[in-house]
Amino acid sequence: MANSQLLDIFLIAMVAGVILFRLYTVLGRRTGHERPPPENYRLSEHPPVPAGDDSAVAGGEGRSVVRPALSERPSDPVASGLLDIQLADRSFDRDHFVAGARAAYEMIVTAFANNDRASLRPLLSEEVYAAFEAATREREERGEKVTFTFVGFKEAKIVAAVVKGRMAEITLSFDAQFISATTDAHGALIEGDTKTVRDVIDTWTFSRDVRARDPNWTLVATSGELV
Repeated sequence: MANSQLLDIFLIAMVAGVILFRLYTVLGRRTGHERPPPENYRLSEHPPVPAGDDSAVAGGEGRSVVRPALSERPSDPVASGLLDIQLADRSFDRDHFVAGARAAYEMIVTAFANNDRASLRPLLSEEVYAAFEAATREREERGEKVTFTFVGFKEAKIVAAVVKGRMAEITLSFDAQFISATTDAHGALIEGDTKTVRDVIDTWTFSRDVRARDPNWTLVATSGELV
């Protein structure tokens, strides 16, 4: 009986030894010189920008985009400003913007001449709309009427562009032509005439939040003459 028990103990010890040896060969030993486990890397559309590096500007929807180094930037301030806008808003296209600004100019001056507040309101900032509204109200109180025909543009060009925080601003010079005549409450002509084409140069500034989903630009400043 004693020999049988001794044999059982010996067999159990052998099995335990085999199990421990297998664990050793699979797990290995910690010596203090093992290579650390690889870091977890996250795919990112834009590389991280070091703190204090002014080569980054805010992009749409809270993203960051990399601004070219100063040596790579255009020397022309207008081109440089447009580049900043393009980096902040990847959907921005210069030619498309100018075409839209020309259409907005014609729409605004025509709506103002016709006292069309509904068309003006969504295109203007609060301050510009207030100025247009005041001029329109005074004209109505005097009983004046404007006869207006938009002829076209000689030129429409961008003269300034800048990004201020999340707001982009573009200033254009419009060299436009139109026919305008203003009559008083009795129908007497008090300004302009219905046959002569007038040349007018206006400088207007449009603004847009580059992080907003709304693609439309708003007129925020004007200089020149109203119709």
